[in-house]
Formats: sequence, C-alpha cells, structure tokens
Amino acid sequence: MVDVSGHLAMALLFAAPAWIIWKRRGALAFAGFALVTAMLPDVDLVLKTFLPIRHHGITHTILFVAVMSVLGGAIAAHMLTERFNANRLIHSETITEETVFVFATSGFLTGGLSHIFADLLSAPDVAQPLEPLWPLYDKPMAIDVIYYDSPLWNFGLLAVALAVHFVLFRHESYPLETRYRIGDRDDETAPAAADVD
Repeated sequence: MVDVSGHLAMALLFAAPAWIIWKRRGALAFAGFALVTAMLPDVDLVLKTFLPIRHHGITHTILFVAVMSVLGGAIAAHMLTERFNANRLIHSETITEETVFVFATSGFLTGGLSHIFADLLSAPDVAQPLEPLWPLYDKPMAIDVIYYDSPLWNFGLLAVALAVHFVLFRHESYPLETRYRIGDRDDETAPAAADVD
C-alpha cells in the first residue's frame, strides 16, 4: 500500500477519463468524488475493531468495491437527484436519477479500484498481499514496484496526477455525447450567451 498521498494520486489518474464524459464542472466534481472515495477499502481498519476481518482482506476485493459502489450509487440517486436539479450552480433541471446513479457508482468504483491497484503495486513491503479477485481467485497477488514510504513515488505521482488534470482542465474539451451529461449549457459558452442578451 502506498501512503495516503499515493492513493489520492492514483484516484486522480483513474478519474482522468471523466474529462471525456463531462465538461469542466462535472469532471472536476467527479475527480473530487473519486478523491473522497479513494480510501474506501481501508474501511477495514475501522471495522476490524469489532469484526473478525483483517487489513487487505474482504474490503480490498473488486467484489466489495463493486457492491459498495452500486449501493452508494443507489442511495445517492435517491437522495441527491432533486437537490442537484435545484442547485443553480449545476445549470440543469433535468438530471435524472439514472445519471446520478451512474455518476456516483462510477465515482465509488474509480476511488475503490484505484486504491486496490495502488496497494497491488506496494503491499508486500509493509502489509499482507491482496486477494483482489476473491472469491473467483483466492491466491495473493502483488506487483510490488513501489516502496510504501517513497516520497518520490507518492508525491511524484501526486504531482503527475495534478498536472494531468490541470492540462485537461485547460484544454478545450469536447466530451462525448451521452445521456449522462450534466448541465444544460456549455461551461465555456455560458458567459457569452449572457452577453448576447
């Protein structure tokens, strides 16, 4: 496992494709959400105080991350859709529950899977190797190319991830036309449209 900065960096790298799906505000929100969910698998550090589980056990599996992502996405869709449509910063009144579900579920998946991947790169240094494909494949797996406390890897990776997002933010983006778009108007053309009036 890398340290927290390494996990955040990996989450940002995994979230970079959001710039293809959403415009600036949506992509930034998605990256932020991935950062928040990047430590999801480490919930075992809290749970092991009252449950018979170990660190790098069940919570560090793709199955766990997928189930928690779908549950989190469903809860977010049910509780937040109306709030998003009422929020004037989102520039939309037509966000569907399906869109919120896809956004939230993808964010949970991105954060959780990035965490597992980062741990695969470094786990044997200070912790047990992971079994990310359990229950289909219950053998430990490790790539082991990063040392846990390496500032070069952790902060270097974070610097690269931030640079990638900065470049994508500054780049004239043309997101794919999907039914999961958020916002009725283009972030870049909204001020120009206001000037015409």
